[in-house]
Amino acid sequence: MMWQWRYENAAGAVVPGPKSEEFSNQSDAESWLGENWRGLLDAGVEQVSLLEGEEVVYAAMSLRAAAE
Repeated sequence: MMWQWRYENAAGAVVPGPKSEEFSNQSDAESWLGENWRGLLDAGVEQVSLLEGEEVVYAAMSLRAAAE
């Protein structure tokens, strides 16, 4: 299964953003987010959910909390 981030607004609706990378494992996905969350926030993404295939691993992780 591939891992990827779903980009969302503050209400949880999917928003267009940069094309989501696909990762072979959760650790790589989380590392990528740690390096790129500021750019996503600047692009209008308020929160993200991590998916493994179609399954939501964790949802609604705010990018604002990291900025404060």
